[in-house]
Amino acid sequence: MKIWLTRHGQTRLNKMRLMQGLTDEPLNETGISQAKAMRRQLLTVHPDISFDAVYASPLNRAVITGAIIGGVSPREVIRDRRIIEADFGKYEQKKYYLLGPSMSLYWALPEVFPAPKSVESIQSMVSRSRAFLEELEKKDYENVLVACHGGILRALYGCLEDRPSGIRWRPKPHNCCMRIYESDKGIHRFIEELKI
Repeated sequence: MKIWLTRHGQTRLNKMRLMQGLTDEPLNETGISQAKAMRRQLLTVHPDISFDAVYASPLNRAVITGAIIGGVSPREVIRDRRIIEADFGKYEQKKYYLLGPSMSLYWALPEVFPAPKSVESIQSMVSRSRAFLEELEKKDYENVLVACHGGILRALYGCLEDRPSGIRWRPKPHNCCMRIYESDKGIHRFIEELKI
């Protein structure tokens, strides 16, 4: 099975450089253009690609990105809460540069600094990512697209790269970037990265 992971396109809150976790903010025009550009890039590099399923976080920005890149109707996208973005608690919709030391340090170096009160922990993100992937890997898919968010992608990457920490935190996933992994009987391998 090949697992194609992508981050949603840009939203108004991304453009304003605000923390965007569980807020259900839609794609802006740039975000829609980014998803369309990744679809074109995908078909240029892999002209015969066809997805057996498209999964997404239940948040609109991920569903629409998955539908555009996957070439399916939004109704066909399988929504799964385990790949929703991290819960940023009281930091939701706060400016990146006005988070204060505890949140800034945590988000920069979660391997060292604990999650502040009200913010979802790395352990929680890794746990739900593993649960999602373990269930996904039991399916009889050849190619599956997963559209979600910058925070939870770092845990999905970490799980698929079998990292002891469960995360691959850096570099930050950009809007509509795509990383492709192979999963064969629990053995994972990174294949390639596509950018727009």
